[in-house]
Amino acid sequence: MSNLYKALTIAGSDTSGGAGLEADLKTFQEYGVYGMVALTVIVAQNPREEWYHEVNPIPVDLIVKQIITVCEGIGVDAMKTGMLGSAELVHLIAASIDKYKLKNVVIDPVMVCKGVETIMVPEAAAAIKGELVKRADVITPNTIEAAYLADMESIITLEDMKEAAGRIKELGAKNVVIKAGDRIFGEEAIDLLYDGKEFIFNRQPKIIGCYNHGAGCTFSAAVTAGLAKGMSVKEAVENAGKFVGAALKASFKLNEYGGALDHAAWRK
Repeated sequence: MSNLYKALTIAGSDTSGGAGLEADLKTFQEYGVYGMVALTVIVAQNPREEWYHEVNPIPVDLIVKQIITVCEGIGVDAMKTGMLGSAELVHLIAASIDKYKLKNVVIDPVMVCKGVETIMVPEAAAAIKGELVKRADVITPNTIEAAYLADMESIITLEDMKEAAGRIKELGAKNVVIKAGDRIFGEEAIDLLYDGKEFIFNRQPKIIGCYNHGAGCTFSAAVTAGLAKGMSVKEAVENAGKFVGAALKASFKLNEYGGALDHAAWRK
């Protein structure tokens, strides 16, 4: 096949299909990018316990084998990370980025779940801050994750976003995207891209009543797919915002506990 663009996601599986590598692969497919995976955890939601999320880690030696399959057996044009459940796994990914000289590295520092205000695995979060931020061509934290990475108490204003982006850039990331989403700023959803020279705010009207499970994964996957196809960071981030916006507008109820994005909505 000519012009075969390839992307790798190192992420967890969301059994419900809304987030994680399921969202990543749907996004890659919509972008015309061939998606590959290294599975890190399996998240199962228990309908007998109010949709309680059960996180089941994959052994690290099996993750190594998956990375070898993709990086030595096929090759990638871009890659992203998602849920990383341990510091040991973060060390492995950092070493793999260096060993295989991976390019177009998108780090989605998944440290919190929707509705959760605390860091899930402190040791993994610290390792992401120490090892993956400096290897990121693009890093895509939400405001809680960005505050952690920037050593700030919280992010509640546009100036806070700029301050956090500057601090994260100083940790080594080439480009920083902070996603405010629907957390703050009234009727607007605002994302910030900072490349070390320019602060670019992407503003969209908030979509009321949508289901946003998996929106963060989808955004970072769209950025990854854009980079795999040769887009500039600015173009990839702008297109990702539009892609997620369309998916949110067409989101649908899945069950009594929540809903999912429509990843094909952009072309309807």
